[in-house]
Amino acid sequence: MIENGDKIAVGVSGKDSITLLIALRRLQEFLNKKFSVEAVTLTLGIGKYNLDYIQELCNNLEINYTVEETLIGKIVFEVRKEKNPCSLCANMRRGALNNLARKLGCNKVALGHHRDDLMETLLLNILFEGKISTFSPVTYLSRMDLNVIRPLIYTKEEDIKEFINANNIISIKNPCQIDGLTKRQYIKNLLGEISKDNKYIKENIFGAIRRSKIEGWDI
Repeated sequence: MIENGDKIAVGVSGKDSITLLIALRRLQEFLNKKFSVEAVTLTLGIGKYNLDYIQELCNNLEINYTVEETLIGKIVFEVRKEKNPCSLCANMRRGALNNLARKLGCNKVALGHHRDDLMETLLLNILFEGKISTFSPVTYLSRMDLNVIRPLIYTKEEDIKEFINANNIISIKNPCQIDGLTKRQYIKNLLGEISKDNKYIKENIFGAIRRSKIEGWDI
């Protein structure tokens, strides 16, 4: 995922990406490869953001921090008035993040997706779109000549939560008005319920993805 000379933009938006940012900074200290890290946050033009903690964290980590103001939330909720806003919002955020990364001279974007995100995305695509797909550890965007990497892809969400709690890390509150009411939250809750009866459910799904030959996992 990481090579000599990489300049990696980390989209910082919550507990997962904060964990990733800290992990990459610590990785710089012992990995036998030289790379740099840029922290970036996109505002959505809705709600209130308090980014003081992230700025202080980046100062302590000696990482440059860029905040990009956008109107993505206003476009999705007020202009387009989307009934199912998550897909459009995600696409617009990805585009804005990738453009900002290129503007900062980065050749890679690191996202904080973890193992649970991977499985939830698979089930979302199967149940609501009728396709077997999920995101991959590394994705090359040929149009932008940019690689998207997901270093936490094998990390359980519960381990990230333990790291956050153990280090008293403050997460950014999501200003989205439907946070916690999405189809993804529905899938998360569903996985939690069925895992109560079979503790191997998530292991089985993750193993199926690794063996599936889904695009990006044919390794």
